[in-house]
Amino acid sequence: MKKWIAAIWLTLLTAVILGFFWYNQLVYSLPTPIPGNYQPIAIGQELTLNNKLNFNNNKPLFLHFFNPDCPCSRFNIDHIRSLIKSHQTDVNFAVILMTNKTYTTKEIRKKFGLDVPIISDTGIAKQCGVYSTPQAVMITSDHHLYYRGNYNKNRYCTDQQTSYAKIALEDMLNKKSRSQSDVLAIKAYGCSLPDCTSK
Repeated sequence: MKKWIAAIWLTLLTAVILGFFWYNQLVYSLPTPIPGNYQPIAIGQELTLNNKLNFNNNKPLFLHFFNPDCPCSRFNIDHIRSLIKSHQTDVNFAVILMTNKTYTTKEIRKKFGLDVPIISDTGIAKQCGVYSTPQAVMITSDHHLYYRGNYNKNRYCTDQQTSYAKIALEDMLNKKSRSQSDVLAIKAYGCSLPDCTSK
């Protein structure tokens, strides 16, 4: 009898755990709802950059919109660090911190290993048409929006075929015109701004 009770208990526990992971997968595989007051910013549009984003050089700019409390933001942290490491000589990188909680630059750098400027200014998201984290935004050296979208189809950024941000970054550096052929690249997935809600 004890064996049956233990087996039933173990089965129920396994079902609950699997159900939790299934629900989590479902929630974060659905697009982030577009806010009612959303103002789209067209690719190619010239942007007036925030003074905090003035690097005083002629390099393009890569903005990583990041919420430390968003699971999707944490899933791709290794990927963004890899992009920074491989392209930091050609591109200015900055992390745009999107949260209502208070984090210091030192805390973010230490916890996530991000050795680039950390900027807490939610207005930059509106300026770039961002309403979800994580999102990548690339701005050309002449201040035109080149790319706004996802990092990858896979939440851990391991699918090389759909490494959207990396492909866009390399296209921008090679002066290729940007075509948005894959809808998954430009549809927002992840956590709604700024409170890390999945939906």
